[in-house]
Amino acid sequence: MKNYYKLDEWRIVEEGFQPEYHEAAESIFSLGNGKMGQRAMFEEKYSGKSLQGSYVAGVYYPDKTRVGWWKNGYPEYFAKVLNSVNWIGMDIRIDSESMDLFVNRPKQFVRVLDMKSGLLQRSFSYVSSTGKSLDVQVERFISREDDEIACIRYELKANEDMQIDWNTFVDAHVKNKDSNYDELFWSRISEQSGPDFGLVRAQTTKLNFEVCAAFHASLTCIDSAIEQVYTHSDWRADSSCSFKLAKGETAVLIKTVAVVSSLNYAKNELEAAAIRQLNLARQKGYDELKAKHVASWADVWKYADIAIEGDTAAQQGIRFNIFQLNQTYTGRDPRLNIGPKGFTGEKYGGSTYWDTEAYCIPFYLGTSDPAIARQLLVYRYKQLDKAIENAAKLGFTKGAALYPMVTMNGEECHNEWEITFEEIHRNGAIAFAIFQYALYTGDKSYLSEGGAEVLLGISRFWSQRVHWSERKKQFVMHGVTGPNEYENNVNNNWYTNYIAMWCLKYTAEVIGELKADKPDYYSAFAAKTNFQESELADWKQRWENMFYPSDEELGIFLQQEGYLDKEQRMATDLDPAERPINQHWSWDRILRSCFIKQADVLQGLFLFEDHFDKETLRRNFDFYEPRTVHESSLSPCIHVVQAAKLGYEQKAYELYLRTSRLDLDDYNKEVHEGLHITSMAGTWMAVVMGFGGLRIEKDLLSFAPMVPSKWKGFSFRVHYRGANILVRATEQGVSLSLEDKPQLRCKVYGKEVTLHQSQVFTTALQHA
Repeated sequence: MKNYYKLDEWRIVEEGFQPEYHEAAESIFSLGNGKMGQRAMFEEKYSGKSLQGSYVAGVYYPDKTRVGWWKNGYPEYFAKVLNSVNWIGMDIRIDSESMDLFVNRPKQFVRVLDMKSGLLQRSFSYVSSTGKSLDVQVERFISREDDEIACIRYELKANEDMQIDWNTFVDAHVKNKDSNYDELFWSRISEQSGPDFGLVRAQTTKLNFEVCAAFHASLTCIDSAIEQVYTHSDWRADSSCSFKLAKGETAVLIKTVAVVSSLNYAKNELEAAAIRQLNLARQKGYDELKAKHVASWADVWKYADIAIEGDTAAQQGIRFNIFQLNQTYTGRDPRLNIGPKGFTGEKYGGSTYWDTEAYCIPFYLGTSDPAIARQLLVYRYKQLDKAIENAAKLGFTKGAALYPMVTMNGEECHNEWEITFEEIHRNGAIAFAIFQYALYTGDKSYLSEGGAEVLLGISRFWSQRVHWSERKKQFVMHGVTGPNEYENNVNNNWYTNYIAMWCLKYTAEVIGELKADKPDYYSAFAAKTNFQESELADWKQRWENMFYPSDEELGIFLQQEGYLDKEQRMATDLDPAERPINQHWSWDRILRSCFIKQADVLQGLFLFEDHFDKETLRRNFDFYEPRTVHESSLSPCIHVVQAAKLGYEQKAYELYLRTSRLDLDDYNKEVHEGLHITSMAGTWMAVVMGFGGLRIEKDLLSFAPMVPSKWKGFSFRVHYRGANILVRATEQGVSLSLEDKPQLRCKVYGKEVTLHQSQVFTTALQHA
């Protein structure tokens, strides 16, 4: 599917309709606003392969997971992301024949996702089986400003006289593609129709979430309004009309929809809320709703945009990633998080993975008000009790907390033993996010508003998870899975050991600062958590005596103790026909191989780069990257940052294209299942931290830009402690402009400089 979409800096353009790519295109052209989302299925009937995908944030289904090989500690359910009310539906009949783009392939088909304005547009010429033809133009948006409203403008222009029967509807009788035995996850509550609206309301068959969708349809032909007849039946509400459309005449339908849920309204007020929101939207009208939506996107791009000169593929890729991230999460609701597929597909049930802390926090810190990133930290604090329960199920005591690998409400809902029990490094990512937030913003208030309690629970887990080895005379950690999921149940994964001990040290540091600076809080904290000073001594004993596997001859850290016992091969040795190996090899063969799914040792060197000298970074990168198959969406971005640091421009550029165009070019041949939303934040890091060289050194922002040879230059903004800094790099030099603050100290290529709001700082580009 490479280069299926036309290269364009601000748009994703599909020219010509190819049904074999339709499900993939439904993912690519998805829309969302943080509260709801919609795959790009067609409004009109389509009898080919399609994944119905309408999603309401926070609504899910706990599918029972108990099986014959049940183990103590397994979660009780797997959280499915639910397809919800189909609000876009239409049936358009031309002389009694349904328009169906699978039956009669359209001509001059163009679909455009305008990322600057958040609009999905489609145009095509259609010829029915009887030879009647018409031209169609469609525009759709899900309002970013009025986040319970969505709109469709659908236009037909007749090329000859024809009879049109036009029905538009909302339908709550939807199924998930991943449902077992066509199980229905919804039950009917009510349907309504009035003189100018239709409404459906449904409830999930577990947990009793309710969703209500109300719509209004307004259809005009030339200058005359065409009367709509509203009806309702089981599960759905319809608006229909019939009329003659003469050659050259145009009919335009505006469909306005309000979608509300019981997450935000009392259930007995849900229908009234939907109708109220619908009426408010109708008062504004399509043009005003659209204008405010477009203006809201302009506000996003003002600070989040990354501009790349001279490389349209690279430019399109980064903007697509930034666009999808801002469609998925807005920070307006602390109950929500960043699902790995966002609003684009069902796969990877659950709302929250460790991806949020490891990959998304830096993006939201750098492009948004810090309150948005803070919401993600608050989300974890509110689920601390559940994390303690999760750890207790596995036998941990004294307030130890193990955050789930996958969750909707704080409970673990992933039951692969090598993930649920062993991929425990996720705890470290959550602690590191707290550290990163405080470092980046300078705001340490969160530490005394929940952060210290989270850190304590995590550190209590690590202190119990390691054990003393009499043979080694050191602490060790057995039976884990590191970030490289192509190795399971290993001993002493270097990354997990390292981040665990860092957590103990950082937590001890935070507790010491709180004791000195906020004694009243410290006393309340100790009483609430039953914290004892003796715990610090136990932690210190562990971090001072932890075992870290390494190989002196190669000068590298070992991914795990037995890694070098494996047959050592390079990823380039693999037959391309066997790639990706997770779609061609047995799991047994993968686990026995040396191949690495994503950064593991290198994930640790990425997070703790300042703990090691450059040659240590180089030796480990040179050893591990050639063995990495990058079959996790989270992999390429981490390697870009490190390759850029080491001056490996070609490798950095190659992997940047892979991470930024992962979905657009469908590298892993799975985009039909949905987009890789969380890894898109890593794409931002690849540019800003990789090619921009952004770091924080002793409270100072530090930049060390490099310009790939295929680029003429690039620029980005970062938000830092109340200031916005515009960074631009070309072969002619580097410039920094300060906005929203009189002055700011920072570093450029290791030299301290002072930026002034009224001046542009410039310096020569330096090469690594």
